[in-house]
Amino acid sequence: MVTKYQLNNLYHIFCLYRMALAACCIICCRRIGTSTTPLKSYLYWKDIRNIIKFTGPLILGGSLFITYEVLALKKSVTLDTHVIEKEKLKSYIYLDAVSLDKRQNQDHFSTVDLEDHEYGLWLLLKKSRSDHKMVRLQAVKEMAANHYWHDYQYRTVAQACDVRTIIGLARSKETDLRFFLPPPNLPPVKDDYSIEEELQQLLASLPQNEIDHCIQYFTSLALRESSQSLAAQKGGLWCFGGNGLPYAESFGEVPSATVEIFCLQALVKHSEIATHCDKIEANGGLQLLQRIYQLNNDYPKIQRKIVRIIGNMALHEHLHSAIVRSGWVSILAEAVKSPQVIQASHAARTLANLDRETVQEKYEDGVFVLYPQYRSSQPIKADVLFIHGLMGAAFKTWRQQDSDKFEIEKASDEESYTQCWPQTWLASDCPALRIISVEYDTSLSDWRAKCPVERKSIAYRSDELLRKLRTAGVGDRPLIWVSHSMGGLLVKKMLVDASKKPELNTLINNTRGIIFYSVPHHGSHLAEYSVNIKYLLFPSVEVKELSKDSPALKELQEDFLKFAKDKNFQVLNFVETLPTCIGSMINLHIVPVESADLGIGDLIPVAVNHLNICKPNKKDTFLYKRTLQFICEMLAKDLEN
Repeated sequence: MVTKYQLNNLYHIFCLYRMALAACCIICCRRIGTSTTPLKSYLYWKDIRNIIKFTGPLILGGSLFITYEVLALKKSVTLDTHVIEKEKLKSYIYLDAVSLDKRQNQDHFSTVDLEDHEYGLWLLLKKSRSDHKMVRLQAVKEMAANHYWHDYQYRTVAQACDVRTIIGLARSKETDLRFFLPPPNLPPVKDDYSIEEELQQLLASLPQNEIDHCIQYFTSLALRESSQSLAAQKGGLWCFGGNGLPYAESFGEVPSATVEIFCLQALVKHSEIATHCDKIEANGGLQLLQRIYQLNNDYPKIQRKIVRIIGNMALHEHLHSAIVRSGWVSILAEAVKSPQVIQASHAARTLANLDRETVQEKYEDGVFVLYPQYRSSQPIKADVLFIHGLMGAAFKTWRQQDSDKFEIEKASDEESYTQCWPQTWLASDCPALRIISVEYDTSLSDWRAKCPVERKSIAYRSDELLRKLRTAGVGDRPLIWVSHSMGGLLVKKMLVDASKKPELNTLINNTRGIIFYSVPHHGSHLAEYSVNIKYLLFPSVEVKELSKDSPALKELQEDFLKFAKDKNFQVLNFVETLPTCIGSMINLHIVPVESADLGIGDLIPVAVNHLNICKPNKKDTFLYKRTLQFICEMLAKDLEN
């Protein structure tokens, strides 16, 4: 490439050469013009020879130099036509400055200069905005299947596609992440505010009236505390019970991170209210949460709480455009591919709530689809619902039985450790199932309750979960219930309650079977142990309801047994035979065989403890194979159809 310096040198040399030649000519002409007597021929030719002798080498040398510079210049400015053609393909797209909502309904594109090979790309974009749903879905599927495009072609789609297309791409399993533009630049951080202060300011802007006691508790806790006060409390004595309890649970955490968790937990509760979601969006909450998400890559717990909030906001369709515009889809598209099942499932729930093209159901907080988490051409014919027990969770309860780390590393790919066997083993064996896992808060003691002002009985949880499950479409298809420990009591209560409500008849009629893993139908030794030392443990409502003399437990057993026999429900019961280690000194047989005997269905003792009764050691173990057999037998006719 020719530089400006080279051009200047060439120009100066040419000027000097021209000036020298002109000077010689002027001198010669003046000498001839000023002669007073006729010149002799020998003098005339002598002068001519002198001029030629002087100017000849100058002309010849200058000509050679100019010729060399011209050739060098020509070589430098010669362009590679292949490069030109390649760059020509990277033409910019100029889009009209219209809102995202208006662009959704446009059926035309701006006029652009297209090459032949780009017609396919723009044809897919046009089909993605078709009035026919099947055409749109096929277009998104074909886009997601493209893995040979250039970077600029992915950016073309990212800039030109509408909201439902970009959400569809995020929910396609093999989608290239280059389809998603980076999130827009976030607003500058206020000089006088820290992140925790901005969170507290956002919380303070939300309505504080007509909210339940639990939301009030978390909000007041978050607004009252700061990282400095927490640090001071960690340096002194701790208060157990009352407001000192949450600090005990986060004893080893950084104070600023702890304050953020308090604020985010309050926002999770607020985001369960539709009008509060509007306030969060209007006050810049989407951008603030995104900043906190990006700053906490090493704190997955904080990131999960943030995605929970976005997932709750995504339940409201009028907020979808704002969520997409703020750049959350690109973050979720990356998170859903995470190898960590918890992170991926939180992102999958949010994307499912955003996807109104292929998902009719809505997944409220605590309801997770383990499979399928992406769009799929596989028709779903039945549901399997997993409900954990006391101190359990939607994912950790259903992991593979913990093994020696060395054995896990030695295992082959097919036998590698799974974080959630329903998502991996069951989904691969029965791909026509939708697999759902439910999460709800439980505690052994009121000291460890996440919301000390809230006392939730099994009856309360039944009403709450029934509403969430119906919103998720549970009951519209044939259904298998799978439960562990107290979760089985919750299943029984939900079915008994549903039988009394005509609008829930489909849920009862579509129930094909129930699997109970060590469910204390007649009470648990854990409850007796807790009650005996109640002045130390302060047992929670859930634990008290598990005691053998609990009237509520006896009434539930009688009502369900009569109801199940009338409906001819198919039941499979597993029960542990080994004691469970609680702490360092206590071994307790939590659910004995006599308590796990429902009175109907098979009762199978298994040589494991209470925690491992729902965690198969391997895919080929009896525990998993018998579970799979029951599910396949109960759904055989439905899966065939």
